[in-house]
Amino acid sequence: MKRSIFNQKGGVGKTSITCNLAAAFAKAGRRVLVVDLDSQANTSQYLLGAELDQITHTVADFFESTLSFKLFGDSMQNAVRKTAFDNLWVVPAERGLAELQPKLESRYKIFKLRDAINGLVANMEFDEILFDTPPALNFYSMSALMASDSVLIPFDCDAFSAEALLQVMEVIAEVASDHQPDLHAEGVIINHYQAQAKLPDEAIARLRQRGFPILKPYLSSSIVMRESHSVHMPLVYFKPKHKLASEYIELAARLMGPSLDKAKMPAKDHALSNE
Repeated sequence: MKRSIFNQKGGVGKTSITCNLAAAFAKAGRRVLVVDLDSQANTSQYLLGAELDQITHTVADFFESTLSFKLFGDSMQNAVRKTAFDNLWVVPAERGLAELQPKLESRYKIFKLRDAINGLVANMEFDEILFDTPPALNFYSMSALMASDSVLIPFDCDAFSAEALLQVMEVIAEVASDHQPDLHAEGVIINHYQAQAKLPDEAIARLRQRGFPILKPYLSSSIVMRESHSVHMPLVYFKPKHKLASEYIELAARLMGPSLDKAKMPAKDHALSNE
């Protein structure tokens, strides 16, 4: 399964969700690849730590190779790096992505990532692909959507996030209509959830009323997430018995499980919630 973690609003926890969900998949025995498409490279730093400074090939090298008349078929595979965790690999990002973007847009290289990922799945037998996208609708986030089967949308329970969800749904519907017919919103991931607070439940209720597919469990707000970032270790390894780690494990299980309803939901006529 190829999934984009996408929201045009920043600060909703895309990096944390991508890395911890990937780790939960990996711990369950799936072969997982994370592709970091954000020039800030926070996902790469989280999963690789100090090793990132020694990396010589990144996703930027792959994209740069697509600008050449001589495209090397293994350019993406060269950028794949094994993490310290079983079953988990990453294609790291770098700041050079920002400089490459105008060139890639002008040469219309939007489908190159999809083709390369399909090759990696065939050659390296990955079960799960997760794309960490930048907090903007740009060449890299669009490339990820083109390469994905579904989209997971982080939501942090504020009014601005709700408006951003509508924009995300419109983007998904447009990409599905024009380029990737099977692309759909797999669900909204509730992040930074505070069970004792009133406002998060009210925000979630409004989403339900509008037909957004809300995934469970919700992901609790906890300082332990910052601690896991600082030691470059996803929660399922850093503190496997913590409540938030358990929530990620349960969410991953639901996404992998055959009972999960993955009904497609066009942006303009949302389907019912899939709990």
